[in-house]
Amino acid sequence: MRLGTSSPLKHGSAEEWAENQAGLGCRAVVFPLSANDPEEKINEYLEAAKRHDLLIAEVGIWRNAMSLDPADRRAQRDYCVRQLQLADRIGARCAVNVAGAVGERWDGHYKENFSKETRKQIAGMVQEIIDRADVRNTFFTLEPMPWMVPSGPEDYARLIEEVDRDRFAVHMDIINMTNSLERYYEAEAFVDRCAELLGNRIRSCHIKDVHLKEEYTFQLQECAPGEGEYPLRYYVEKMNGLDTDMPVILEHLNTDEEYIRYMNYLKEVLYGIQ
Repeated sequence: MRLGTSSPLKHGSAEEWAENQAGLGCRAVVFPLSANDPEEKINEYLEAAKRHDLLIAEVGIWRNAMSLDPADRRAQRDYCVRQLQLADRIGARCAVNVAGAVGERWDGHYKENFSKETRKQIAGMVQEIIDRADVRNTFFTLEPMPWMVPSGPEDYARLIEEVDRDRFAVHMDIINMTNSLERYYEAEAFVDRCAELLGNRIRSCHIKDVHLKEEYTFQLQECAPGEGEYPLRYYVEKMNGLDTDMPVILEHLNTDEEYIRYMNYLKEVLYGIQ
């Protein structure tokens, strides 16, 4: 297991970026540049990561490749292709996006996100991006979400079959898939199910926590590690059992200070796993 954060932390150069990450105890990183950055700068960050033994876990995309506007949809898919090619060039374990939403908000919840036609379009979108990018050293992945495909391990396994591309793999976000009472209260069994169904395809993982609120009705709230009730050590032990170099990336915090604080918490809780 290689811990990392989604934050580049404040820095002024590629070397300082890598030094800060390694100094925090990171052994994996999210690449902080995009395909739109100059080639020379990309190479500087890549070499700095290598010098400090930082595994490049992910190249982020975070665009709506299912946009309802045809021109915007083409532009977002072009960007997906370029980001996947960047991930291939730098040897990242994956490039990651969400499937996209059928509505104004790029990651929003809409009934149409789960229609048969939308599912067919999502599979076609993934095929298009992989075929156009023509990569050999990385994988295209979709981060599961509570309200879009794929929303669970069975859903993800089915989508893998529908896409039918060797370069389509799994990005694991166990908290995003914790969207029911069963998955919350029977978390260990849910982790086991994810590992059983998806284990050999998982390329990178996110880590955070979840809290069941007291207010009606059923409300699950994402939170920082240790602020909720999820069995994080069990989750990470299971992912480490699949791959001892599995990236586990802390995300969705607001400041460098928070990333430092909760990274130190994770190192304490997960001591001895990596």
